[in-house]
Amino acid sequence: MPVADDLTTVKDDMIAYIEGHGMRRFHGFVNYEEVQCIVWDSEDDPDGWKKFVELAKDSGAPFLTMHAWTLDRDDLDGLMKRVSGAQFTSDDDLEDARWLRTYVGKTGFLQLGWPYQGSVMLYETGTEWYERYQRLVELSDDFGGIPIDESDQDDEH
Repeated sequence: MPVADDLTTVKDDMIAYIEGHGMRRFHGFVNYEEVQCIVWDSEDDPDGWKKFVELAKDSGAPFLTMHAWTLDRDDLDGLMKRVSGAQFTSDDDLEDARWLRTYVGKTGFLQLGWPYQGSVMLYETGTEWYERYQRLVELSDDFGGIPIDESDQDDEH
């Protein structure tokens, strides 16, 4: 099932649902690289996050972590500068970055989580444009003026 272009309404629904279940929210982002995570498979159910919240409640979790990412103009301007200055980006990449202007002020990514026995259970949803944004961020971070293959100067002597 396709995800809406703006997840703000879903975010508001999540807040109401979590608080309606008597749980608290901890505003924070769970980074996969820092903690062991298990990602919820909502099986293309746009309301799968409700089952996730119910499971957290039934498991005794006193709170859920919650992160919402909204595209702001400064983030997009910075990305456009990095993409236009990177050596290995194409005109299509720059056009994709310009295309993202339509989504300034919109919520593109939501993450819910709760700790359980040494792991963090995660639910995530994102828009198609957020995935494009992330691809451009990774592209500009990987190739933004950084040589791909640096030979060691000592090897040459």
